[in-house]
Amino acid sequence: MAVEVVMPKLGMAMKEGTVSLWSKAVGDPVQKGEAIASINSEKIEMDIESPAEGTILNITVQEGQGVPPGTVICHIGDPNEKIKIDESVAVETQLKIDEQEKPKTKESPTFPMGDRLMITPVARKMAQAANLDIEKIQGTGPGGRITKEDVQKVIEKRDSIPVITERIVPPQSALENQQQIPVKGMRNIIAKRMKESLQSSAQLTLTMKVDVTDLVILQKQATETLQKHDSTKLTITDFVAKAVVLSLQEHPKMNSAYIEDNIILYEHIHLGLAVALENGLVVPVIRNAENCTLRQLSNKGKELARCARDGQLPIEDMQGSTFTISNLGAFGVEHFTPILNTPETGILGIGSAYDTPLYIGEELERRTILPLSLTFDHRVLDGAPAAAFLQTLKRYLEEPITVIL
Repeated sequence: MAVEVVMPKLGMAMKEGTVSLWSKAVGDPVQKGEAIASINSEKIEMDIESPAEGTILNITVQEGQGVPPGTVICHIGDPNEKIKIDESVAVETQLKIDEQEKPKTKESPTFPMGDRLMITPVARKMAQAANLDIEKIQGTGPGGRITKEDVQKVIEKRDSIPVITERIVPPQSALENQQQIPVKGMRNIIAKRMKESLQSSAQLTLTMKVDVTDLVILQKQATETLQKHDSTKLTITDFVAKAVVLSLQEHPKMNSAYIEDNIILYEHIHLGLAVALENGLVVPVIRNAENCTLRQLSNKGKELARCARDGQLPIEDMQGSTFTISNLGAFGVEHFTPILNTPETGILGIGSAYDTPLYIGEELERRTILPLSLTFDHRVLDGAPAAAFLQTLKRYLEEPITVIL
């Protein structure tokens, strides 16, 4: 009996998953535990493994198509096994897709079932991008459905015919190394989120330089003491994270969100820490950070970052942050403009610390400076209170003993 492969639920908050890539095609043999497809949801991207040994009998969810958790995406069984598909459900699903993609009008024309053109979502997007008339494409899928392979053949055939054009094109030498990379999966999600963030909020960035000379000394001393007992290694980022939590407690409006013309002040501080991955970034969350010691913040942050890089971070651990920290200091960046993790009100960017001569009273000394960049939502608070938050953070970092008391 054929085995159903369904879209998994990656977290309690997951409402939809998208098949980003099929590693197997219909008719391909698979082993139990072998990767057959890649899926993504929110900022999670993972492989789906075959639950049984057999042959891919059909694929019911195409690449680029989003479906709710629990939806059957393919069947695996014996090579000659027949799968009974509920055609009414398939037609109803296609009608919903077509209805979502066509422009909304006051009166939507109706069509007889027999006249409706069947085409997969990916094929439709490919045809639109290539300016093809889908009514002239011959479908080879079930019931004459147009697939992405059908569209690709038409594109290849069209591109193979020389076309005389008067438009100006770059020299051939400029086109030799040209490469087109489809934006999909995690990169596509990040692209949409960043654009939505900038379009849906009034973002402004303030910068400040902090003298962390004493903090660097304290950080080294604290690490040496702790490593006599365990492997804990405190970093400057750990101290900044603790100082941020203390500063947010003094400036509660920075620990808030702008949602539907309301400013939501959060009782607890859920600290997000941006972690760079090979193909994007995620923001693990330390919950109730106000209850954590400096050492606990350090250990939790490192453990979440490790899980994120290993692809083992549950989606619940990437949701619900109330303030975020992003660190580009390892790349030599000083000040930058971090983009809000909306609907949060603030995000702090940590730059690369550097040494510089600085007058302390009448004496010129060598001091260590840490650049900070604070992006905030101007709809929630103005420049002065945002600057006051930075001043408080600066005070904690320049008097580092107050961070651990």
